[in-house]
Amino acid sequence: MLKRYEKKAVDVEWLNSNFPCMMACPAHTNAGRYVSLIAEGRFEEAYRIARDPNPLASICGRVCAHPCETACRRGAIDQPIAIRALKRFLTERHGPESKHPVDTNEGRLQPKVPYRIAVVGGGPVGLSAAHDLALMGYSVTIFEAAPVAGGMLYLGVPEYRLPRDVVEAQVREILATGDITLKLNQAAGRDFTIADLRHQGFDAVLLAVGAHSSRDLSIPGVNLDGVHKGIDFLLNVNLGYQFTIGRKVIVIGGGNVAMDVARSAAREVLRQHASGVESQEPSRENEDAVAAREMIDVSLSALRLGAQEVNLVCLEPRNQMPAALEEIVEAEEEGIILHPGFGPSRILGENGRVSALEVLKTKRVFDESGRFNPAFYEGSESLLECDTIIMAIGQAPRLDFLKPEDGVEISRRGLIAVNPQTLMTSSEGIFAGGDCVFGPRLIIDSVADGKRAAVGIDEYLRKVKHPEPTVEVEILERHSMPLNLLDLMRQPIPALPLARRTGMTEVEVGFDEETAQREAQRCLHCWVNTIFEGNVHDGSLCILCGGCVDICPENCLEVVSLDRFQFDPDVVQQLADREGLLNVELDDVKADELGVIAGSVMVKDETRCIRCGLCAARCPVGTITMESYNLVPAEVTGLISIEAIDAPFRAVSAERK
Repeated sequence: MLKRYEKKAVDVEWLNSNFPCMMACPAHTNAGRYVSLIAEGRFEEAYRIARDPNPLASICGRVCAHPCETACRRGAIDQPIAIRALKRFLTERHGPESKHPVDTNEGRLQPKVPYRIAVVGGGPVGLSAAHDLALMGYSVTIFEAAPVAGGMLYLGVPEYRLPRDVVEAQVREILATGDITLKLNQAAGRDFTIADLRHQGFDAVLLAVGAHSSRDLSIPGVNLDGVHKGIDFLLNVNLGYQFTIGRKVIVIGGGNVAMDVARSAAREVLRQHASGVESQEPSRENEDAVAAREMIDVSLSALRLGAQEVNLVCLEPRNQMPAALEEIVEAEEEGIILHPGFGPSRILGENGRVSALEVLKTKRVFDESGRFNPAFYEGSESLLECDTIIMAIGQAPRLDFLKPEDGVEISRRGLIAVNPQTLMTSSEGIFAGGDCVFGPRLIIDSVADGKRAAVGIDEYLRKVKHPEPTVEVEILERHSMPLNLLDLMRQPIPALPLARRTGMTEVEVGFDEETAQREAQRCLHCWVNTIFEGNVHDGSLCILCGGCVDICPENCLEVVSLDRFQFDPDVVQQLADREGLLNVELDDVKADELGVIAGSVMVKDETRCIRCGLCAARCPVGTITMESYNLVPAEVTGLISIEAIDAPFRAVSAERK
């Protein structure tokens, strides 16, 4: 129950540590909030929270790599909350693909502004940016090279993971947000140039071209017939083009294989350029995750296209493969034959066509300094017969459409250099984000890049400032959690039986209402915390009874004497600098008195607290309260007047008259 709102100074670092799922999400979706609403049966309200910061919520509910689940504190107890599956449950009820869609943008559309934005690329970055820019009142034109919008969501992700009608519904919803125009079959460099966009009067350009080019593997035999690149294979399959596949297929992949061609032997330190942009270092973890997903997608797609046998070769041993364990298990269940711990040596052929792959047993993947530098056992050669080889070793952007006169700096890694805060390139008014800047990344990273680019463009054009969210504090009365909270087990995500996994039928089925609520009840409510704030005025000063310590089921509270603590000078200085935040915790003790005076202190292990509220209920003087924290977007503050914004409209109107 809500008692009242409080305006308090809250330490941001502490707050972030209490929002692990939200802070792990690049788009900062408040997963805990919508999960808890699902547990209460408030599904539409939950959907609004899930959808509000993420214009691709329906897609992420199916194919997001869910970093929020990795960060979930419940995972330290047993297993994390199935956040992605719960998001899908919500979007299937109220998303654009559902029978009862909810318009979460109603009332959010801002007045029209006199600026036009060109977005080059209709993938997750471009769609996310267009959505947010349209809400801000901008006129946006998306130029997409393919005959369909969605980028790799449509062209790279197999339909058995992400149905095409879901992508199409999400795109339609975004296009209906505001003044957004989609132009298909418009490729940069072929149908237009960056200079053309400037001449057409676009006030800013966002480059969101992704990474649609497959990387090469430099071994003998790669030019034989029957050897294909993973991205090319997926593009053909997903666009419905004819692709002839053999009976015995080998997929070469595994994530770290891509490092050989994606990274130099030594890591390049970020370079600060005179133009104010930086060459971004691709994340090894992200590249591994994307390449591993490509490897699994290619393997399972090959089976669905009629291959009788699909083998997968990767450098790492099975327990070190970069693909998620559930994906590896799923691949094995569907008949993929794994050959972990082997690297490709050469491709053999007969009459110009591939006939076998020679592999070597891996001795190591990384050298002593941690660099990707695989070594193999001598004399360990073995042959794997095949008639088709697909190389799933990573992706790279195509940036040949950029000309010197565009002024966009390209790093030695073949990526666009940007200002990491605003995503503006070295050319004023041209922004970039996603895989063409940071290398292959997760879908949710691309969504976040699109949102960040939209803010950067808005701040550049309108000379406004987007402040950080403010913290809203709710003091709760009679807070409680389910008595059997720790006995609730993670609900398995339903999937089709193996016999029915044919063609491009979606494999995962999704939660029903009862299962979703049961899973959501496992949430620990990390945005709620125990606060010790007694004061002399209301007689709630701690009396050191120890009741809270006795009742805590997780033993995360302890009262100890001050002489058991050592206060380093830098700690004392930090406490002194933050006196406004810590005056309650220090209870009128000066920072420089710590380590000198005698007394007792209450210690709490935040990582073990399950927010049960028993300590607050037990406290006889009301020292302990349960408080809920929520981040609320702050209003944009303008540095120019409304009259200045309206002036171009008046000028255009006068010219037309």
